[in-house]
Amino acid sequence: MKQVTERMAGAAWRRLVPVMAIAMSALVTLPTMAQVPGRFYWKTLDGGNAVPLIVNSISGNTNPFDPAHVVVPGASFDATVALTGYAHTFSVFDRSAMAAILLPMGRVSGDVTVAGRTFNQSADGFGDPMLEFDINILGPKAQKNLADVLRYEPGFSVDLLADLALPIGEYHNDQPLNLGQNRWYGRVGMPVVWQLGSWVPGQRTTLELLPAVWLFGNNTDYLGQTLKTDPMFQLDAHLTRDFTDRFWGAIDASWYSGGQASINGVAGEKLNNLGVGLTLGYQINDSLNLTFGYKSTVNDNAPGDLRMNGFMLSLVYGWHPLIEGSRRLKSE
Repeated sequence: MKQVTERMAGAAWRRLVPVMAIAMSALVTLPTMAQVPGRFYWKTLDGGNAVPLIVNSISGNTNPFDPAHVVVPGASFDATVALTGYAHTFSVFDRSAMAAILLPMGRVSGDVTVAGRTFNQSADGFGDPMLEFDINILGPKAQKNLADVLRYEPGFSVDLLADLALPIGEYHNDQPLNLGQNRWYGRVGMPVVWQLGSWVPGQRTTLELLPAVWLFGNNTDYLGQTLKTDPMFQLDAHLTRDFTDRFWGAIDASWYSGGQASINGVAGEKLNNLGVGLTLGYQINDSLNLTFGYKSTVNDNAPGDLRMNGFMLSLVYGWHPLIEGSRRLKSE
């Protein structure tokens, strides 16, 4: 009986660890480039935990800490953003669910012109923490034991997610460049994972989509004025593929539309921009996963177009009581 349990634990463990590491590694870029990497919404066993450390280097004509992507024509921003957080997986009425919190911090600097005034500024400290809740509504039921892990294949699955940023980050009302945004904001979306072909580790391929709408409250103290932003629609797409059991890659794309900003009733331009990127992930060991990514906007020649490019490097430590138990079985 013990040998059967060990074999089952080992087989499930080989599936479980990479999925945990990949899924938890995507606690990244919500407050920066507002796109999560591919494979974030893959499902894993109930009770999984992870802590990420992510570093982004970003430049462009919009504040990387503001997911509204308010374009400042002629501006030039550079930012180094570090993020840490915590994620936990569980089930709700037999459906897979995840809750996460992400805390951004770092430094941003640049030249900004607002209402005819030019500011050369920098800001550092903590941004607005973000909470996320995701639950699967179409697809396989939650994985609650080893047998569920062994049988699991996503097929065609759809989730419902909600994000909410808490406006408690560092903010100074006498400058336009800040890490905190001094307003509530968040998004609702429906992540889609479409399995293409076999679900054998080393052979997995997926097409993933995330349509979402970002909603923004008003900042009533933006240099003594009121900043309003219309809802912004965003569509993310990823084509992902295993290269080996431990190494995978993805081609990424994002489309941004809407999000027109106005200051005291004077409206700016609406977004209609496309970004493309590449993500590579590698499982270092049972608990550590490394991810590297690059993303850049492509139709960004006009002064009012969104222009951003950036590199991302993440290291994620994940753990699960089941994995710890299987290790103890092997050591006995």
